[in-house]
Amino acid sequence: MTGHIVVGYTATKTGRDAVAFAARLAAATGAVLDVAVILPSDGRSVITPPDASYDRYLREQAQKWIAAAIDRIPAHVVAHAHVRPSESFAEGLIEIADALRADYIVVGAADGASRGRHRLGATTTELLHSSDVPVVLVPRGARKIASEVGISRLTVAVGTRPGADALMTDAEALAASTGAPVRLLSLLPVDLPPTADTAAIRIAGSTEAAEVLAAARTQLPEGMTAEVVAAEGESIEDAVSQLEWLPGEVLLAGSSRLAQPRRLFLGSTAAKMLHEVPVPVIVVPRTRQQEGGEA
Repeated sequence: MTGHIVVGYTATKTGRDAVAFAARLAAATGAVLDVAVILPSDGRSVITPPDASYDRYLREQAQKWIAAAIDRIPAHVVAHAHVRPSESFAEGLIEIADALRADYIVVGAADGASRGRHRLGATTTELLHSSDVPVVLVPRGARKIASEVGISRLTVAVGTRPGADALMTDAEALAASTGAPVRLLSLLPVDLPPTADTAAIRIAGSTEAAEVLAAARTQLPEGMTAEVVAAEGESIEDAVSQLEWLPGEVLLAGSSRLAQPRRLFLGSTAAKMLHEVPVPVIVVPRTRQQEGGEA
C-alpha cells in the first residue's frame, strides 16, 4: 500500500500518541505521513474581531509544535507538515485527507482518557459522523510502544449481519501491505434481558457467529489464512476484556448499518467495545448502498 496518512496533531500527550501510531502505520504500509495542526478560521464572531498579531503568533507557535512532532518521527518515514485554518478541527482534517486522497485519518483520545483506553471527544465524534475516509482511533499511551513493533496483528470485528464487504476489503489490503496476520472476531449475543432464555439464545448465537466467521473467512484472498475467534461474556465489555491483545495490534470495525453510504457512524456494539479495547481501532465507512454489517 502506498498513499497518505493524515494525523491530527495537538501539543498534548494524546497528540503524541496519535503521531506515534500513525508513524508506525506509515512505516508498515510505505505511506507518506501528513501531520496536521488545525487552527481556528478567520470566521470569528463580530464580538471578537480578528487580531493580526495574535493570528501571527498562533501560526508561528503551530509551526514550532508541528516541527517538534516531526522530529520524533523515525527518519525512514516520509513526513510532511500542514498548518491550516478551518471552521473545526475535524473539518480541517477531512479537507486535507480529501485533497491528498488519503487512506486514513488518525486522531488521539480526548482529554481524560485513562492509559490504554479510548475516549471520544467532539472532534472524534464529528469525524465519525462526516468522514468518508477510515478513521483511526488511538488509545492513550500508544506512544510508549516502540516503533520497531510495527503492526503485529489485525483483528477484524465481523458483524452478525451480511454486507461487510468494505470492511473485509480494507482488512485484506492492510494485511497485504503490512504482512500482519489476521484474526476474525465475532461476539456472541450479550447484554440480554433478565427474562431471556439465555441458554437457547447463546446456542443459536454461537451457530450464527460460526456461520458468519466461516463466510468471512471465504472472502480472504487465496493463500491468506486467518485465525477465528468467537468471544463470549455477560456483556460486550466483558467479552472484549477477555480477549488477548498483542502489542502493535490493530482492530478494524465497520461503521453502523445505519450510517449513510460512504460515511462513518459508530454503532452501539462498536461503541461499547471501545470501553475495553486497548489497541488502535480503524473504523471503516460503508461504500455500498446495501445495508452494511455493524461491528
